[in-house]
Amino acid sequence: MRVIAATKNAGKIREMTEILSPLGINIVSQSDAGIESDAEETGNTFEENALIKARSVAIQCDCAVLADDSGLCVESLGGAPGVRSARYAGEGASDEDRINKLLSQMKGQENRNAKFVTSAAFVYPDGREITASGEVCGTILDEPRGHNGFGYDPIFYCTELGKTFAEASEDEKNGVSHRGRAMKNLYKKLMTTED
Repeated sequence: MRVIAATKNAGKIREMTEILSPLGINIVSQSDAGIESDAEETGNTFEENALIKARSVAIQCDCAVLADDSGLCVESLGGAPGVRSARYAGEGASDEDRINKLLSQMKGQENRNAKFVTSAAFVYPDGREITASGEVCGTILDEPRGHNGFGYDPIFYCTELGKTFAEASEDEKNGVSHRGRAMKNLYKKLMTTED
């Protein structure tokens, strides 16, 4: 089955492919499918935003569409940056800008618990929709560590790995990541769904 991924992120597409290819799913990026879509993420939850992205591509094609939305949720900040993780330091801000803003807001906070969350949405050509989510828990460090990954990875200490996501190899991170878990949960749902 040909599935269009509502993303231009090659890393996401690689991870989606790795998990879903055993189902005979061939994932193609929206760019490779000739679809231009940059849906405004106006949802209040990761699931709502994933569905917004998937639906915006689905109306332009006759294929199934896969999308996801992810972010970092910090307990002491009331779940922020949450669904605004990518826009946390303003439009056009760099990963470093977002990290610096988060670290400044975390100054003096004793509770440094946090989690990365992903919601995935799969929309069939007939309009049926399936969603799944995944998360991974950790803590926010006082300063960045490591050079791998992207986003908030250098300050997110993953309890399961005993290191930051930026210190972990791609395989280590994918083994416990929120996106990997969401895709695996989606895989289970897709296996039980007739298309």
